[in-house]
Amino acid sequence: MNLKDCVIFMQVNIFKLKLINYWRIIDKKIFLGFIILFCLGLFFSFSSTSSLAGERLNKDYYFFFSKHFLFTILSLIIMIIISIMETEFLKKIIIPLFIISFIFLALVPFVGVEVKGSKRWLDFYIFRLQPIEVLKPFFILSTVKILTLDKFQNNQIRYFLSFLLLTSVIILLIDQPDLGQSILLIFSWIATVFVSGVSLFYIIGFFIVFFISLISLLYLMPDKFGYIINRLVAFVDPTKGDRFQSSSALDAIKLGGLKGQGMGEGVLKDSVPEAHTDYIIAIISEEYGSIISILIIFIFLYISFRIIKICVNQDDQLVKISLCGLASLLIFQTFIHVGVNTSLLPTTGMTLPFLSYGGSSLISSAILAGVILNYTKNKIFIND
Repeated sequence: MNLKDCVIFMQVNIFKLKLINYWRIIDKKIFLGFIILFCLGLFFSFSSTSSLAGERLNKDYYFFFSKHFLFTILSLIIMIIISIMETEFLKKIIIPLFIISFIFLALVPFVGVEVKGSKRWLDFYIFRLQPIEVLKPFFILSTVKILTLDKFQNNQIRYFLSFLLLTSVIILLIDQPDLGQSILLIFSWIATVFVSGVSLFYIIGFFIVFFISLISLLYLMPDKFGYIINRLVAFVDPTKGDRFQSSSALDAIKLGGLKGQGMGEGVLKDSVPEAHTDYIIAIISEEYGSIISILIIFIFLYISFRIIKICVNQDDQLVKISLCGLASLLIFQTFIHVGVNTSLLPTTGMTLPFLSYGGSSLISSAILAGVILNYTKNKIFIND
């Protein structure tokens, strides 16, 4: 064996050792849960977009599926890279990554692409990026960073600074406008600061400020934010507004029953615009039955339960609060999506993590999953 062969042999062995060590320290149950969700997203993407591409848009039947497949591969790579990083290094780059994603979000009003009355995307020619999707997990992590800074311990100013951070993001979202993401971030922020030990007095105070601000916006700028009132009115009284999408989604779920109509037999994906993103759980229920939808929700709940269980024995406050915040973000987004699909909540245009079609949503899910896997690594084996 010559020197070149020896070097290659050593490199292969080093790679195998790193792979084995990675598998030892990673939480296999959470990892498997994320992989299952990504795979289900691929399957349901093919099921929900093939007829849309081939029959309605005159494109190749695999047009949307191919894009979803490429973004899934990219997302898996992102998830694994983040999970492999040294935890201390990951903590150091959270703020810079948040700043970059915040700059992207701030650029949307100036150079963003407007679609159906909302300007939420940046066009990079190869693909369109929705900055808020990338920003969401970094926002939670940056909030936790503020809450756990040593110089702010036992000082209530940390909650005020985190509130300013939230406000800056919400202002940019309201301008788009994007009410759904705003509500998601607000409730995720509340869950995060609550876990950090904030007094209920501050939580109540925040709600008062939030509702006063919302009412002021509706009163002062009815042309821009009047759609919020229209959606709330339509939600309370369906006869006074257009609830075609929500009603169609609920009818599809009822039509699917427990066992579903069969793959490709659903009609919701052909009758409701963007159903493969905002109403994917309704498509799944219609074609494969409510049993499958319940199993998917159970996977999300199990992952969150597993995360919280690990948090109980976690000594690092930053890691503990970060995991709780990310789990809250995952669960809130899931249940907002399900709530809209079942007409329990007003229409918000919220995607289902890992399963909905869309590159930005998949990348966001990958970042969230990667950080969770990194923070839940078995520290006993790392120190061996």
